[in-house]
Amino acid sequence: MAKVFKLEEIKEHNNGKSSWLIIHDKVYDVTKFLDEHPGGEEVLLEQSGKDATESFEDVGHSTDARELMKDYYIGDLHEDDRVVKPSKPSSSSTSGSSNVPTG
Repeated sequence: MAKVFKLEEIKEHNNGKSSWLIIHDKVYDVTKFLDEHPGGEEVLLEQSGKDATESFEDVGHSTDARELMKDYYIGDLHEDDRVVKPSKPSSSSTSGSSNVPTG
């Protein structure tokens, strides 16, 4: 079973001596990867101690990069700290009003 981390603990790992990231509710210790990151260590340090999912996905990381993440995985974000993504409203829902002009 994977180790579970609270957000408060993760927030403490936000510098070059200890750098943790959350990506898709998984926690990664990227401290040893800072010098190797192709985008530079500043990018990782900017996201350290918090959820970097959006930034990670916005860049469009390669399959190789996603595979490499496994080496830095240390556990999961505690369920209480996970952000539930709001579901998009269904396009088939109706509000009861019509766009047809009346009278």
